[in-house]
Amino acid sequence: MAWHQISVITQENIAPQLADYFSNLGAVSVTYMDAEDEPVYEPAIGETKIWSNTQVIALYELDADPELIKTQVYQHFNHEDLHDWVYEAIADQEWERAWMEYYKPMKFADRLWVCPTDQEQHESGTVCLTLDPGLAFGTGTHPTTALCLEWLASHELSAKTVIDYGCGSGILAVAAVLLGAKVAHAVDIDPQAITATISNALKNKVVDKIKTYLPEQFTPFQADIVLANILAKPLIDMAEQICALVVSGGQLVLSGILHEQAESVINAYQHEIIFNPLVQQEDWIRLEGIKR
Repeated sequence: MAWHQISVITQENIAPQLADYFSNLGAVSVTYMDAEDEPVYEPAIGETKIWSNTQVIALYELDADPELIKTQVYQHFNHEDLHDWVYEAIADQEWERAWMEYYKPMKFADRLWVCPTDQEQHESGTVCLTLDPGLAFGTGTHPTTALCLEWLASHELSAKTVIDYGCGSGILAVAAVLLGAKVAHAVDIDPQAITATISNALKNKVVDKIKTYLPEQFTPFQADIVLANILAKPLIDMAEQICALVVSGGQLVLSGILHEQAESVINAYQHEIIFNPLVQQEDWIRLEGIKR
């Protein structure tokens, strides 16, 4: 099977409207891409931040008429807001399998493997977490997630209760249980993250030890370990709320923080948390400490 792929570049404020319009015209998928190699680091809570100049890519079945779609789009949007219109017929392929060519088994602290399906590692003295690319962020390839996985694999988790605040794919919650935690509570504002977490818990046969919540479903309590791999601004904004989740003497792990943001995050937490030296990977850092 083949598809029509339509690509056009537009401004940040136009991109969501254009994506919705492509969907209304029958697109089977719509994707945002960075048109200018512009990094996006710090969306507000609940915000989907995209690029100043965004490439919007729509995929249509082969019987769609790209010229008709272009005409309809140009009738609805200002021509000056749309640039570099391109369409082409592309061959069908197994998109997830193509992605997996670049996603290989990863080992953390000589104790934890994170592997795609069919590439599981069964090395003595280690546990293996099976995870495939999906709807929600978190496969272990990004430094923010890798830093948290390294911490989990380096600490004794037996019989500990864990809160994974901003769970994404659920990778940290699942890893914690595989490494010995009694139970992991996974919280996220995105329903797709909850779906992905349950799916990954099922895949790794730990669903009975993973509890999932949207924020409005979550009744705060104190856990032995709290992990929050989010971003610096929401970590600062929710410092009091996150600190309250850690039992006295419990451990807090914060990630999703750029090196230049570390001091601001530390300042927001240091009245309650005694921090260890920060750990850095590329431009990202991990903060960890004990609640006073």
